[in-house]
Amino acid sequence: MDEGQSITIKIAGREFPMKVSSPENEQVMRTAAEEVNATLAAYEQKYPGRTLDEKMIFVSLNLAMNKIRAQRRFAALSAEAEALKAETSDYLDGINRE
Repeated sequence: MDEGQSITIKIAGREFPMKVSSPENEQVMRTAAEEVNATLAAYEQKYPGRTLDEKMIFVSLNLAMNKIRAQRRFAALSAEAEALKAETSDYLDGINRE
């Protein structure tokens, strides 16, 4: 079984060796690390007196909140798409009956 490619990502100034199973996963992981670092930098500006642990907790909370918002938005859009699909199907059925 292929273990994947070894890469190194850097978060909060520390390097972490990681394994990725595909180029897509590598890009996602690198983008995620960039987002964590960018969010951390914003918290470092906003809360210079806080410890790294506290700022990383803020980063985690922020990213988790964004994930929940995205999941809720996706669920709402999926429901809207299903409603539109049903409405379109009903409309087409009505045309076929005429």
